[in-house]
Amino acid sequence: MPNDRHDLIVIGAGSGGVAAARRAAAHGAKVLIAEADRVGGTCVIRGCVPKKLMMYAAEFARTLHEADGFGWSEVGGRFEMHRWADAKAAEIARLEGVYRKLLADSGVALVAGRAMLNGGGGVRIGDRLCHAPRVLVATGGAPAFDAFAGLDTAMTSNEVLELRRVPPTLLVIGGGYVACEFASILAGLGARVTLAFRDTLPLRGFDADLRRRLAQALERRGVVLAGGVAMRALQRDEHGFELQRTDGSVLRAAAALNATGRRPNTAGMGLESLGVRLDARGAVEVDADSRSSVPGLWAIGDVTHRVNLTPVAIAEGRAFADTEFGRRPTRVDHRTVASAVFTDPPLATVGLTEDDAVARGPVDVYESEFRPMKTAFAGGAERTYMKLVVDGLDERVLGVHMIGADAPEIVQSLAVALTCGATKRDFDRTIAVHPTAAEEFVLMREPVRRHGHAARESAV
Repeated sequence: MPNDRHDLIVIGAGSGGVAAARRAAAHGAKVLIAEADRVGGTCVIRGCVPKKLMMYAAEFARTLHEADGFGWSEVGGRFEMHRWADAKAAEIARLEGVYRKLLADSGVALVAGRAMLNGGGGVRIGDRLCHAPRVLVATGGAPAFDAFAGLDTAMTSNEVLELRRVPPTLLVIGGGYVACEFASILAGLGARVTLAFRDTLPLRGFDADLRRRLAQALERRGVVLAGGVAMRALQRDEHGFELQRTDGSVLRAAAALNATGRRPNTAGMGLESLGVRLDARGAVEVDADSRSSVPGLWAIGDVTHRVNLTPVAIAEGRAFADTEFGRRPTRVDHRTVASAVFTDPPLATVGLTEDDAVARGPVDVYESEFRPMKTAFAGGAERTYMKLVVDGLDERVLGVHMIGADAPEIVQSLAVALTCGATKRDFDRTIAVHPTAAEEFVLMREPVRRHGHAARESAV
């Protein structure tokens, strides 16, 4: 029987768990990581990576269309999804092998099996009982099915990435980023897509100007937007799917995708029996150092439902390891986390939305909207939109928002400036790189809107 006492046991070998395990091992800890499924987690196996590979495939529809405008003749083709699926499966297998090698090279012991918390630092994995003074839960999340009846009959983001043919018609249920991304991607691959959601616009929580422009872009993509009505039930029969809505209307399609949200993976682990506090969604409640309510137990990533993004889980995992094993107390700042939505065109954002900033005080808003050079030359109508939300008191940039080609790459770079506390004056004195789309962020000179200044001046 092996020595099953460790310095740290990590439950879940996704991006956050692997990052925490490797960093703790680098600090000299003896680490065991348990995984009930494939190594790599949601992002690598059934999330960000395969989704973006599917997005790349869909982008060729636009590229082939634009090629004619640049002088190319007889450009065309037919998308064969089974070929993409085979290539994707091979790439994901390669990446899983990379993750396994990273763990092995770091000296982390990987054990396959579902982990069950035993109390007192004990973790049971199959018939093996392991112990550690520190246990880290990094089990992520999974698609939710509880919004209304029948959702369990639809595909989720897991199954849609395993498709081997494009469905002729597709009903995407939900208005968040997963729903919008797959609606855009599958439309680009040839499906006739309807996007059904309760709100009046998709992407609740994002800046309102981005939401409006994304809705327009999806419609240009051919996606039918069925918003503003709640859903009652989803039914499946031999002809496909039927979505019944609360206004009496019915939407039909050959295939359906449930993208109504995700829930933390906390069921069946023994958390409740240990007295671990969970919120209403089942997420582990943690403090700023990722400590749960039970001594010796930490949690990171989507299972805590703070900011559910892969890089955040990685940062939380490394911060935990540096704090507990590296003698370097570290905390993650969740206030300025950049995010991207990989639709066509993509959008990206970091910092406060205009509405959130206005609620805090005087705000200046700068905007730029234009047809990108590449699109305009090919005769396309797609537009790029950029926005800076600026503090009206000290000119600090509070938010950066963009929808258009290369938005994720551009906003990632600008997130550094925002994190460093850059002001509008810093943007103004930065020399532009021409000709680029990104230069527009440093060429906005006059605000298009000013909020709160009159009230402030009259008060003075």
